Amino acid sequence: MRMVRRAAIGAAAFALVTGPVPAASAGGGDDDGEDTVPVVAGGLDGPRQISGLDDDLLVVAESDSGEVSSVDVDSGEVQTLVSGLVNPQGVDARRDRLYIAVGESGPPEEGAPAPAEPPAVGQGGPGLLVTDLEGEVLHVVDTLEHELAENPDGQVQFVDGAPVDALSNPFAVLVLRHRVLVADAGANAVLSVDRRSGEVSTFFVPPVIGPDEVPACADAPNDPDTVGCDPVPTGLARGPHGHVYVSTLGAEVPGAARVYELDAHGEEVGVIEDLTSATGVAVDRRGTVYVSDLFAGAPEEEPGPDFDPTPVGEVVRIEPDGERSTAQVTLPTGLLVEDGDLYASAWSIAGFLGRAGRGEVVRIGEDAFTE
Repeated sequence: MRMVRRAAIGAAAFALVTGPVPAASAGGGDDDGEDTVPVVAGGLDGPRQISGLDDDLLVVAESDSGEVSSVDVDSGEVQTLVSGLVNPQGVDARRDRLYIAVGESGPPEEGAPAPAEPPAVGQGGPGLLVTDLEGEVLHVVDTLEHELAENPDGQVQFVDGAPVDALSNPFAVLVLRHRVLVADAGANAVLSVDRRSGEVSTFFVPPVIGPDEVPACADAPNDPDTVGCDPVPTGLARGPHGHVYVSTLGAEVPGAARVYELDAHGEEVGVIEDLTSATGVAVDRRGTVYVSDLFAGAPEEEPGPDFDPTPVGEVVRIEPDGERSTAQVTLPTGLLVEDGDLYASAWSIAGFLGRAGRGEVVRIGEDAFTE
C-alpha cells in the first residue's frame, strides 16, 4: 500500500539539490534549434493531471497551491477555478462539472498533536470532489471509507495501531458515461464511483510486481506480509474500443512500472511492461500510448549544489506495434491528447526542489520523439 505521499511525491526529488535553472522550456529542440516542447503556460504550482475543459481550454490540478486552474492553450492565460483545497492531484471535466481527486495531506509534523477528528475530504482527507466551475462543492466521496471497509489490495493496513503507509491517496480521475474512475495510489486500486448514487466499488487492482519479474523488487519497501513492488496506480486514460488504460508507478523501481489496458468491466486485456516511474498516461485514437517517466535520467548519487534538473524526465511513446521512442520533458506527470496535440504537466515537483511557481503545461511536438 505504499505511495509517495504529498510531502514526498518525489521521494527521490529531495536528492535533486538545485541551483539556478533556465525557464525557457521543459524540453529540447531539434537539429534546427526549433523548440519541440514549447511551453503553453507557466507559473503553476505542482501541476499534476491535466484534462480537456472546453475549446482551447485545459484544466490542471495544482497540488502545491491547492488550486484547480484553466489554461488557454492559445494565449497561455491561467485562471483559478477552484481554490482552498489541500493536495488536489487529479482532475477531469464534463460540461460544467469538475471531478477532483484530492490526496491525503500526509502525516502531521513531528511533535504536532494528532487531530481530534479525521480531516474533511479536500482539507487533508482523501477523496473525490465534484464542483461547478465557480468552485462550489456539489458532491463529496470519501475514498478512505472504502479502503478501510474493503481493503482492495488485501495488504496489512495497520501495525500497532499505526498505518503502514498511505491508506487512500487519490491521484488521477477519469469521468465515463455512468461512472467516475479514481486511481487511488494509496489503496493500490482503481475505484469506481457511480455518477448517480455516489456508491464506491473496486474496478481494478493491479498486481504487486514480484522479484521473479523484476529482481530489484525483492528489496522494495512494503508491508510486513508482502514482498515486491507495490503497483501504485497514478494515471487513467480512455482509449479506442472503450478501453481504459491505467499507469502504475511500480515503487519507482526501474522496469517495474506498468500500463494496464482494461475493458469496460475492469478486466485486463493487455499490459505494457518494462517502464519506470510512470506518473501519467494518455492514448490517441490510433492506440498509441504515451507514458510519463518522472525520474528518467536522474542521477543515482546525490548531485552537487549546481545540479540542473532540466534533463530529468521523459515521455515514452509506445506505438500499436510496440515500437518505442522518447521525448525529453522535465519532471512530467500528467499527460493529455486533445485535438491531436499531446500535452504534459512539466516541472511537476518543482516545489520540492525549492522552485515554487516553476510548473508548466507544455505541448510535445512530433519531432520531440527520438528512438
